Formats: sequence, C-alpha cells, structure tokens
Amino acid sequence: MGINPNRALDVASGARTIYDVPSPLRHSLFIDGQWTAGSGGTDDVVNPFDGSVVETVGQAGSDDVARAVAAARTAFDAGPWRGTPAPERGALLRRIADLLVRDKESIARTETLDTGKTITESRIDVDDVTAVFRYYADLADKEPGRVVDVGKAHVLSRVVHEPVGVCVLITPWNYPLLQLSWKLAPALAAGNTCVIKPSEVTPLTSVLLVRLCEEAGVPPGVVNIVLGNGRDVGAPLTEHPAVDMVSFTGGLATGQAIIRASAATVKRVAVELGGKNPNIVFADTPLDLAADWALTAVFLHAGQVCSAGARLIVEESVHDELVAEIGRRAELIRLGGGLVEGTESGPLVSAAQRDKIEAFVADALADGARLVAGGRRPDEPELKDGFFYRPTVLADVTRDMRVIREETFGPILTVESFRTEDEAIALGNDTEYGLAGAVWTTDMARAHRVAGALRHGTVWINDYHPYVPAAEWGGMKSSGNGRELGPTGLAEYQEHKHVWHNTAPEPAGWFRGGQA
Repeated sequence: MGINPNRALDVASGARTIYDVPSPLRHSLFIDGQWTAGSGGTDDVVNPFDGSVVETVGQAGSDDVARAVAAARTAFDAGPWRGTPAPERGALLRRIADLLVRDKESIARTETLDTGKTITESRIDVDDVTAVFRYYADLADKEPGRVVDVGKAHVLSRVVHEPVGVCVLITPWNYPLLQLSWKLAPALAAGNTCVIKPSEVTPLTSVLLVRLCEEAGVPPGVVNIVLGNGRDVGAPLTEHPAVDMVSFTGGLATGQAIIRASAATVKRVAVELGGKNPNIVFADTPLDLAADWALTAVFLHAGQVCSAGARLIVEESVHDELVAEIGRRAELIRLGGGLVEGTESGPLVSAAQRDKIEAFVADALADGARLVAGGRRPDEPELKDGFFYRPTVLADVTRDMRVIREETFGPILTVESFRTEDEAIALGNDTEYGLAGAVWTTDMARAHRVAGALRHGTVWINDYHPYVPAAEWGGMKSSGNGRELGPTGLAEYQEHKHVWHNTAPEPAGWFRGGQA
C-alpha cells in the first residue's frame, strides 16, 4: 500500500526513530471482501507535524466506485447479512470492539500521525469508538418494532424495522475513526451494507477499522471502502442510483451539494455540517473555572472540532478580567508533536487549513478586532516544518465580521459580551448553525432557561464536549438534519414497515357485481 507499508516515522520530537505500526495492508481499497490497489493512482498521506509522508495510498477510479456499490448491492439483495439474526449481528460488533481494545495503542498512534492530534486525544478516540460499537451491539436486538392495537381481534398489526439498504458513509478529516464508528456501527446493527469514503486527508485509521471488520468476520460486500477525493469518488457515490442512503459529516457547502445530488434518486440523507458554537458565561461563574473551560472548549485538536466553543459570550461585568486571564493562559499552551509527552495541542491538519486560519485572523484584525493572544505561527525551530498556529484570542469583535459568522475550524476564540439573559440567548442563537453550545452559571433555574432557549442540538451546562453513545447527536438549522448515536442513530438506518395481518378474512362486499 505505501512507500513502506510496515513502518512509519516517529518524528514527534524531531528524531527519526522508526517504529512498527499496523499497516492498513498492501492495498488500501476493500471491495467485495478483497483488498485492491485501486485504479485511480496514488496519493500521499502527510504527517501534519513536519509534512513528511506517512503512507502512499491507492485511490479509487470510477470502476472501483462502481464495483464497490455493486458489491454492496448484491450483498444486501442476495447476501445473508440483512437476514442474519440481530443477536448475531450484535455479536459481530462486539468482536470488532474487542479487536479495537487489542489494537488500541497502535491505532491511536496511527491516528496521531494522520491527523496531528495528541496521542492522549487519539487514545480517547479509540476508547470512544469501542464504546460506540458495544452500545450498538447491545441495541441491535432491542428494537424489534411494535404491535399496534387496531381494535379488531382478528387483525395483527405490526410495525417492523428493516434495514435501509446500501449506505454510503462519508466521513471528515478531523475525527476519521470516531465519526466512522458513529455511522458504521448502527448501519451494521440494522443489517445494512456499506461503502465507506473517508476524507482523502486522513484515511489511515478508517482502513484499519475495515481491516478489523474483516478479521471479525463481516461477510464479503457488507463493508467496502474506497479512497479518493470528493469530486472523483464522493460525488459518484452520492449520485449512484443503487445507493439507498448517504450519511455525511463535513462542511456546509459539500453537504448542500450532497443533498442536491441525492434528490434525483430520492435517497435518504443524514448530514452533520458543523457549527459556530456559543459558550455563554455568566458573571457568577468562578473566574478560574471559566478560563479553564473556555480554553478546553475551543483549543482541543487545534480547534478542529465541529462542536468547538469558538464563540465565548461573557457577561459584561467580568468580560475584561476573564479575557485577560484567557489570553495569559492561551500564550502558555504547549504546541508540539502529538507523540511527545507534555504536548497540549498539535498542528493543523494541512498547510491549506493553516492558510485559512491566517486569513480569518488577518481579516478580523483589519476590521478592528483586538488581538489578545496568538495570531502567529510558533517560533520554536522544531515546529517550523509543521502546520502549526498559535492558539488565538480575539476581542472587540462585531457581529458583521467573517470570523464571527463563518465556521473557522481552527484555534481561534472570539469573545463577545452581554448584559442581560435575553441578550445572551439572542447572541447564542445569532448564527445560521445550531450544533452545540454551553451555559455557565451557578443559578440552575437560569441555566435551564438558557439551555431550553438555545437552538442547538446539544447544550452543556457547566461543562463542554462530553457525549455518550446512548444520547443523540446532531444539529439544527444549517448544522444538518438527522441524528447520530442513541436509538435515533439506529433508526436513521432503518425502514419502518407496517404489516397488517387479517387472520379471518371475509368478502368485503363493496362491489356487488361479482357476488352470486
């Protein structure tokens, strides 16, 4: 599969120490139970720490896309998977979870090399992925449908749950492993077949997960993976008439294009399209606590989190003091390689992503924003080859600035202020997005009023970022439609069919001409 498929460079501290990683096989496409190199050429997967090549992976051509969809279609229509008893499907998901536990450290290290996030974050991701597979393993046989009482003793009326069919799963570059699990686990639990299209920027751990699916015993054609960009691979998948559903996590413009493309064949579509998330702090919140969580909300994974608390909205009476403390702490955040102990934040995923962040900051400063911290590339020589940018805090921002209106998806925190509870709510909702948000206060009545008024799919009170597999995740407004996780996340991959059984049929007598 790569220039050196059994090795990768540990460049986290600048040293060129070679260590073993689990290569995602010699070939990186998996179609109908077979690994293949693909007909679309190759592409380099780059380590964001220093721009070095981690792997060179095969890319899908149009024939590979067609073969993957055909394999999934045949496996669904004629294969055994959808008819496999739900407890057996659950058992397979548990085997995948067990394999994730076995390979946790090597998968986490590959995720760090691929995305640039810290090894601590990557280990947490693998644990979370394991929990998702176990949750849907347990849920697989717990949603059998229901009996509907129609008031007739001779009629059995049932609503049954059946798989949707062939599902295309398109995942983002920031959480490639985690986001895939949110789609793949419920899709398999429901009895669907899948074609996975990970981001071309960070595909490695998605390939590793498919390798574990193969080892766990997933039948041929049930899980397929094709690598490539959105134009050559993603678009043909979403337009394909043999595909029944598309689940996508990524940017708004791409999501809108997928919805338009899917409309021609009336596919089911579930999309999560990012956010511009408010983190509202009332004056009764202890300053130390507010500063600590403001940084945690926005700067994990260098701010490349769809639910990042990029908009800090602070009660006016504590604004200046809190901004000063956040700025002081932001300057102390330790940047470095994700595999280096003590690193608190890694690089951005690519040079293009860093260029985008620099443009956001430059525009904001030109429009009158005040730079409190960051706003530059780091000075450390050992970081010069990576895609690093200092955690940045901007104050004195206004609602018409691009940095306030658009999803930056990087290490930028903007700070706004409010005087009243109603103003805080209005600011929190003043965005086209509606994915997540938080409210900080010791007044629980106020906390729940604000949480209830915010038009966001997840709202935390005195916390930020936690989620559990059993609780639904998704957005309102331009943040998307549908839900992942929880029972609803399984229902996204199910058709609900009504079966009416008349156990004692008699002539209807409606049209009398046919009666003797």
